Amino acid sequence: MSEWDDYRLFWEEAVKQIQEELTEQEFSLWFNRMSYASSRQDTIIVSVPSSFYRDQVKSRYLSLIENKLYELSGSRIAIEFQVQAVPSNSAPEKNQTRSVSPSSSPRGTSGSQPRSGTQNPSAPVARQEPAYRNRSSHHPSLKREYTFDNFIIGENNAFAANAAMAIAKNPGTGYNPCLVYGGVGLGKTHLLQSIGNSVYQDFGDSKIIYVTMENFTNEFIQAIREKKQHMFKNKYRHADVLLIDDIHFLQKKPETQEELFHTFNALYDSNKQMVFTCDRPVSELKEITDRLRSRFERGLNVDLQPPSYETRYAILKKKIEAAGVQIPEESINLICENVTTNVRDLEAALTKLIAYAELVNKSITVEITKQQLKDFFSSPIQKNITIAVIQRNVAEYFGVSVQELKSKRKTKTIAFPRQVAMYIARDITEYSTTEVGLEFGGRDHTTVMHACDRIKERMKSDPYLVGQIDSLKKAIREASNRA
Repeated sequence: MSEWDDYRLFWEEAVKQIQEELTEQEFSLWFNRMSYASSRQDTIIVSVPSSFYRDQVKSRYLSLIENKLYELSGSRIAIEFQVQAVPSNSAPEKNQTRSVSPSSSPRGTSGSQPRSGTQNPSAPVARQEPAYRNRSSHHPSLKREYTFDNFIIGENNAFAANAAMAIAKNPGTGYNPCLVYGGVGLGKTHLLQSIGNSVYQDFGDSKIIYVTMENFTNEFIQAIREKKQHMFKNKYRHADVLLIDDIHFLQKKPETQEELFHTFNALYDSNKQMVFTCDRPVSELKEITDRLRSRFERGLNVDLQPPSYETRYAILKKKIEAAGVQIPEESINLICENVTTNVRDLEAALTKLIAYAELVNKSITVEITKQQLKDFFSSPIQKNITIAVIQRNVAEYFGVSVQELKSKRKTKTIAFPRQVAMYIARDITEYSTTEVGLEFGGRDHTTVMHACDRIKERMKSDPYLVGQIDSLKKAIREASNRA
C-alpha cells in the first residue's frame, strides 16, 4: 500500500474522531454529505454536493479537519474540494452516506461517491476546486513562545544552545542524533521546541514531529490495540525532523524500545534529524537495551546545568521587560540569590510576584518580595516525608534496589546513591544522623555525616549533581503528598 493510499485511512479516522466531538445533528448535517474521493501527494480530495456546502465546510471545519489529519499523519495534508452534484431525480442511496468506520467500505473504493475516471458518463462532470491550503504561522504541536530568541544563553547552557541552533540551520546534516540532558526546569523542552519552530519557519515543507516519550508510548499501545501499527509506523518513519521529549520514560518498556529502535534506524539511514531530551545522561538509564542506548550515544550528547547568578539575572530582566512591570533592582537581586534551582522555579517566583502586585494594585517593593516569595526562599521541612519514600525514589532513579542501599556493599554504583539518599534525608527531614544511619542498615551517625559532607563537596564543583538532587527532592515531596 502506498503512502497516498494511507490518506484514505487518515481521512476516515479523522472523521471518526470529529464525530465524537460534535453533536449528532451537527455531524449529520455537514459530514454525512462529504466523502473521500481520491488523493495525491500531500492532498486529500473530498466530494461535496454544492458550492454553498463547500464554502460552509471550509469556514466551519477546515481547520479542525486539517489539525486532525496532522495529528494522525504527522504531516500537513491539504484538503481539496470537488463539487459533485447529486442528480435531482434521485436521492443518494443509504450506503452512499459517509460512514465513519474504516471497515465500512473495502480498501480501494471511495465508500460513497465514484472516483474520477470511473464515473458514469451521464453524471454531471465534477468541477474541481484549486487546492485550499492554509498554512498556520506556527506549528500546531509546538509552543510559539519556545524560540531561540526567547532562550537566555549563559555558561550553563551555551554548548547545548549553540548545538540546537546549528541543527535548526541544517537539519540531518551534522549533529545527528542529538541528546540534550539535564534536570527539571533547565530548558530542555524549550530548546527542543525551538529547533522545531525554527525548522518549521525556514523549511516549510519539512515534516516535523514533536512528541513526549509518554505520548509516543501511548500512541504505540493504542495502535497495537486497534491494529493500526501501519499508520503509526508511517507517521514516525516518514518524519524529516523527529523531536522526542523525556526519553527516560522508556525505561522498563521493552516493546516501545523495540519500536523506537526500528524508527531510529529508518530515520538515521535516511539522514533525517532526531533530537531527544532526558533528565540524566543516557549512561545512567536503567532497563534499556544496549543497542538503543548505543543509538542515543552515537551522536552529540550535551548537558544543561543550573543557571549561574548572571544567567538568572538576565532571564529575570528579560521576563520583566516582556511583562512591562517595574521591579526594584534589590528585589531582582534577592530573587536571583535565593532561587538557584532552575529556570522554571525562577519564572514561577516572578509570576507570583507580578500577579500579587496586579491583583492588589500595589507597587513591588523589597518587603513585598520577601513576604510573597518566602516559600521560594526557604526549603521548609515537610512533616510527611519518610526515609522509606526517600530510599524508594533514590533507588529507582539510580537503578538499584532499596535492599542494596541498606546493604554493606561499598561498590561505587551502590555507595554513591546511598550517600545521596542520606544527604537528602538530612536536608529535607528532621531525622537525626543516628536515626538516618539506623534506616540504612544500622550505620553509625558518623557515616551519615561523612556521606553528607561528601555530597556537599561534590555539589560545589558539579552543577549537574545539584540539578539531580533538586529533581529528586521534588519527586520525593510529590510522592509524599500523594501518599
